[in-house]
Amino acid sequence: MNIANQLTVLRILLTFLCMGFILKCDLYSLLAGLGVFVIASLTDFLDGHLARKKGKISDLGKILDPLADKILIIGTFLAFLEKGIVNSWLVIVIMIREFLITGLRLFALRQNKVIEARYLGKHKTVTQSAAIIVIFILVIIEKITLNLNAWGWFKDFRSMAIFLLMVWVAILTVISGIVYLWKNRTIIRSL
Repeated sequence: MNIANQLTVLRILLTFLCMGFILKCDLYSLLAGLGVFVIASLTDFLDGHLARKKGKISDLGKILDPLADKILIIGTFLAFLEKGIVNSWLVIVIMIREFLITGLRLFALRQNKVIEARYLGKHKTVTQSAAIIVIFILVIIEKITLNLNAWGWFKDFRSMAIFLLMVWVAILTVISGIVYLWKNRTIIRSL
């Protein structure tokens, strides 16, 4: 297994650490969770960069990298959902798209066809990651303000901001899924 694929596996392992920190949900665990999430997200950039630079792009990497992205994003959203930070229906919309595309990729792989991530899908992943970082920051600020007995209004602001952010992410996720299915319609028909 090359270094790029090892970084991808590390991203999957970091997901569970990040989820644990979110589930503890105190100020310090959320700060740690944010740090772990940022590191995990950076491995996504680094593994692709190393694979291209060293000419080590593999079929395993083409499948494992987007799968690791989905595990990181969905795992983090599920941990936020468990703590009541995000709405369940928005997480379900995101999960349906991710599972549908992953299922399509795996089915194509059984037919010896590798479907790579496309630009819009990568943009979707970056947007989801940025949204998660913003959610972390908003929840951390809320924890700080509650500890200082200040800004009582911030909880309502945080809830509305996260809801609107998740709506945007869900819309982009669905659009990227539709585009993905359309661009791969010939492969889908041949399956």
